[in-house]
Amino acid sequence: MKAWSPIAASTALFVCLAAPPAHALDVGQSVPDFDLPGATVAPRLTALKGKVVYVDFWASWCGPCRQSFPWMNDMHQKYGAQGLQIVAVNVDAKRGDADQFLNEVPARFALAFDPKGDVARRVGVKAMPTALLIGADGKIVRVHQGFREQDRAELEALLVAALSSAKAQP
Repeated sequence: MKAWSPIAASTALFVCLAAPPAHALDVGQSVPDFDLPGATVAPRLTALKGKVVYVDFWASWCGPCRQSFPWMNDMHQKYGAQGLQIVAVNVDAKRGDADQFLNEVPARFALAFDPKGDVARRVGVKAMPTALLIGADGKIVRVHQGFREQDRAELEALLVAALSSAKAQP
């Protein structure tokens, strides 16, 4: 694993978050459409409307991201066929850093790349990782910052509830 110096990590996070949005997105708000640069799924978020979407912003230097990826792989495997779409948006300035991380911690879900941090700024990312759980109606169900092992069960319950709600919609 490539070690990041505290200065390099702080600089990368500062560059990503230097221009915060007028307001961060919050629960109950509709998510504005945004590009998913370099996406392996859809090029725009609106293309995923009608699905429950878990958008996770991550970076190669982020320790908690190494814990969240196995969980997202598990959730994709368990709930992908039920309509869950996971998209992990990398904010590393250098794609090679992201690729090295992915070689060590593979992703079995969709990826997108935001090397300038434009999308991360637009949605108000303040920590790594930051995830948005978006219901099938396009509204934010949960904004979650960081990732700890003890978050797994609560986040899975939220995913299941969002999927159940999506099935109940006409």
